[in-house]
Amino acid sequence: MEKSIRGMLQVTIHNFSSFQTKIPTINSYLLILLGFTFPLSVSIGTAVIGCIMLLWLGEGKFKEKFTIIQHNKISHAFLAFFIIHLIGLLWSEDLKWGLHIVSKEWRMLLPLIFITIVKKEHIQYYIIAFLSAISISEVLSYLIWFGIIPAFQSSTMLNPTPFMSHISYNPFLAFSIFLLIYFIFFVKNYKNNFSKIISLLFLTTMTINIFITGGRAGQIGFFVILSLAFILYFKKNILKSILLILVVLPAIFFIAYSSSTLFNTRIHEGLNDIQMIDKNPNTSVGLRMTFAINTLQIIKENPIFGAGTGDFPKEYEKVNTKRSPNALPTVNPHNMYLLVLAQTGIVGLMLMLSIFYMQIQSFFKSNDSLSPLRLALPILFLTIMLSDSYLLGHHTALLFVYFSAILYKDFSGEKV
Repeated sequence: MEKSIRGMLQVTIHNFSSFQTKIPTINSYLLILLGFTFPLSVSIGTAVIGCIMLLWLGEGKFKEKFTIIQHNKISHAFLAFFIIHLIGLLWSEDLKWGLHIVSKEWRMLLPLIFITIVKKEHIQYYIIAFLSAISISEVLSYLIWFGIIPAFQSSTMLNPTPFMSHISYNPFLAFSIFLLIYFIFFVKNYKNNFSKIISLLFLTTMTINIFITGGRAGQIGFFVILSLAFILYFKKNILKSILLILVVLPAIFFIAYSSSTLFNTRIHEGLNDIQMIDKNPNTSVGLRMTFAINTLQIIKENPIFGAGTGDFPKEYEKVNTKRSPNALPTVNPHNMYLLVLAQTGIVGLMLMLSIFYMQIQSFFKSNDSLSPLRLALPILFLTIMLSDSYLLGHHTALLFVYFSAILYKDFSGEKV
């Protein structure tokens, strides 16, 4: 009996050891699956992340993983940004809300795990999986818009964004558009004519789609990274890139303004909100301006370390009651820079900006095929974070950390 049990244990240990050797490949495939699932389903995407983390722990090899993390400076910046939120709990009066914020910012730790999983040979599959998900979402968006299928989840016929709000959807579209531009114009061995035709088709339809949905931050982000694409592609002829920016961007804006009812309406709503801010501050633009002014007052009183990770709602309510009692209160100033400054002060802001500094620095240091993407990701987020706290939201935070792990992993000098 004892020999039988010992034999079974040896077989089990051998089988587990054999399985452990396969975990890196399995997790890389799961990372591909995550790229496809997280734009479409919060629950499935979270479940995939859970599987990745369990397998990551079961694999062991923590010394090797720590070495990879140690040699990746961007992962240090993500870790520091998360830690400052933990430290900010020490001077928070509202610990419950502080823990709520920390529970959202845990995604900033995912790059530390993902960079130990990313495989160079799978990079194109991570990107293609993500683009496939956005393509499905876009097709469904058109089917809702044309009335072929009923609106579902967060979508409406006027604002057809089925799997996430328009606030998140349009930044996803903007980055997807740049990914397609990257494949068509920047990847030298992208010679398959059928692939190019399909990519051009989706590039066109996604560009149209971004203007039939209501996310203004994503639309601005689109114009910014389209300008970036011209600059990078014609980097040896800056005059040509400037000319194209001055011609193509206004042309797209004019066509969208003339043909998209929602885009036209949102433009006029924004202008009207600015004009009516004194009479009615409770409009989309009016509230954002009020949020910014009041949040600056909180920052002024707590400039270095902030009011605390959990104290923004209460501190804002105090300022709002005193300075703008007719405006609605908020728990989020809809500006990532102001939120971080209010919660964790200049220290927190510098730690957050260090992530983007290292990403942009990586672009200038590298000279491989992924370089355009290494600049596009931070530029897009630095733009859209002016209008909302995009590193706090589930979808956009995952978009950022997912591609941060893929694009900035150090492959020890290997060319991608």
